Amino acid sequence: MYCGELARMAGVSADTVRYYERRGLIRAVPRSPAGYRLFPQETLGRVQLIQGALAMGFSLKELGAILGERDRGGAPCKQVRQMAAEKLKALETRLREMQHWRRELRVTLAVWDRTLRKTRSGQRAGLLESFAEGHLARRKRDSGGRGFTSENRKRGRKR
Repeated sequence: MYCGELARMAGVSADTVRYYERRGLIRAVPRSPAGYRLFPQETLGRVQLIQGALAMGFSLKELGAILGERDRGGAPCKQVRQMAAEKLKALETRLREMQHWRRELRVTLAVWDRTLRKTRSGQRAGLLESFAEGHLARRKRDSGGRGFTSENRKRGRKR
């Protein structure tokens, strides 16, 4: 099948297919006499596998290593499982951070609503300034005045 047909069936662009080929994620293929790439049918499954793995959070670099190992006859299953576990851990950390920011925004909106009710029409309410002040005060209070280190922030813990 031609590159455009493969791309259409996989739901990606032809540029994406060519990029995957350049990166070695799909095998380089012979060309027709007119210079068109001629992909075997199984390439569709490979592109779909790549798209699914990308959606799970795997990077193209990681996929290159995994698929390269598979193509050489290896079985990188334990490595893939470990990588997925790390992605889950990172996702859970990100979810905790997002839940924190959701709470922070709810508090902020409530404060802003009270501020706006007291503010005359056409007068600046200083919403962003109040957010910065309130956020820093809450952060300092919540951390016992110690704040977050970058390493502990990654782990979702205070110093």
